Amino acid sequence: METKREIKNKKKFYITTAIAYANAAPHIGHALEYIQADAIARYHRKKEDVWFLTGTDEHGDKINRVALSSEKTAKVFVDEIAKIFKALKKDLNLSYDDFIRTTDKKKHWPGVYAIWNKLLKRGDIYLKNYQGLYCVGCEKFLTEKDLNEEGNCPIHKKKPELVEEQNYFFRLSRYEGKIRELIESGKMDVKPAATRSEILSFLNQGLEDISFSRSKKTVPWGIPVKDSDQTIYVWGDALVNYISAIGYGRDEETFKRLWPAEVHLIGKDIARFHAVIWPAMLLSAGLKTPKKIFTHGYITVDGEKMSKSIGNVISAFEPAKKYGIDPLRYYVLREIPSDGDGDFSYDRLTERYERDLARGLGNFVSRTLNLINGEKIDVSKAPSKEVRDEVKRMRARVEKGFDEFRLHEALSAVFDFIKAGDIYVNDKQPWKNKSVKISRDLLAYLEHIGEYIEPFMPETSKKIKSALKYKEDFCTPKKIDPLFPLQK
Repeated sequence: METKREIKNKKKFYITTAIAYANAAPHIGHALEYIQADAIARYHRKKEDVWFLTGTDEHGDKINRVALSSEKTAKVFVDEIAKIFKALKKDLNLSYDDFIRTTDKKKHWPGVYAIWNKLLKRGDIYLKNYQGLYCVGCEKFLTEKDLNEEGNCPIHKKKPELVEEQNYFFRLSRYEGKIRELIESGKMDVKPAATRSEILSFLNQGLEDISFSRSKKTVPWGIPVKDSDQTIYVWGDALVNYISAIGYGRDEETFKRLWPAEVHLIGKDIARFHAVIWPAMLLSAGLKTPKKIFTHGYITVDGEKMSKSIGNVISAFEPAKKYGIDPLRYYVLREIPSDGDGDFSYDRLTERYERDLARGLGNFVSRTLNLINGEKIDVSKAPSKEVRDEVKRMRARVEKGFDEFRLHEALSAVFDFIKAGDIYVNDKQPWKNKSVKISRDLLAYLEHIGEYIEPFMPETSKKIKSALKYKEDFCTPKKIDPLFPLQK
């Protein structure tokens, strides 16, 4: 996909997800992040010119080892994984504009080399002999205090490897004060508050310079440092995707138009990389930092952490195949707090489907369309103040939810509006007291539900809108098939 798109509006909105590590197929945690980002992108498209980026991080020692254990070359392995991740665009109805791969030598590598040279010229990249404990699973060096009582990595439960080699280092310590000022001033807005506090606490401990390359003997699968026996480490490779994808190092016009990002949406486990290392790199290169960093929490399955050994890893594709794309999107956006941890449960998904969707939204739409089916309604006149006030309340809550990265609250506002519509129908009893005013109000409920549900449940929105047939100043609603049939 090309980024050479005409900008229709003056204001742009650039949003990214983290790029997924291509060592395994996507799971429900990936689906959560993609759906959250997609909802934000769709919401902002109503008023801004959005560019939505995702992709895959395809280099590193762990990928190389997994590929070899699968008796495949690293290139063949990541090509297969990237293809699976790309399939999520259709299977989750994602609206991203571009998909970046870090193995893309034409699109990604020029940006990596461009920022490497900027940092080198600034004096922020230097050679240093280094000895440290390296965890292959984490793909990073650990200190003694990072290890558990057994001396193992607390995440992967394995002893890290002792590595001694000469690497390039990045002068991260130079940017400690500037990063703190960016966060405290809100110029780089880190949400939620818990993540912001964690990052500031981390900065207060003092920053140390970090390894920025590895020996080709240790990590052969990656972007090589030119005229060197080194491979560029993950910080100088994967993080650069956010600017390489939009032209940095090869298409300055597009880059300048889209950067900085309005939002980086990431998991809280990689917050330090994005809120400390990445802005430091950008500051060193003389580039602007992202405006916002939103971090979502972890997702468990039936109350337990996902684990291959337990056998409870849920595929990113599986729930949508069973229940439909919009029911899955609804569940992860409503059930799981955007700014905290949450749980995936098929029992809860079934409950949400039957209560909120089939008997809630679906029933209200069918009920209302049945009441005003075929009626020619004059839409040149406004609905009643009662309905306009309900719309105003919903709009304010939706806007606040998106601004504060509390998508579950924004979606809850839409469903409270649906409940208000049910109450209106029960109070007015239009089957007894038919009037143009009531029909116009019912149509207004349908119109606004169709509009405000769109970022969360785009296909459902499309179906509702398809029932509303407009011609000049009139609308003649038609019946549609049930949105959420109860499963047998």
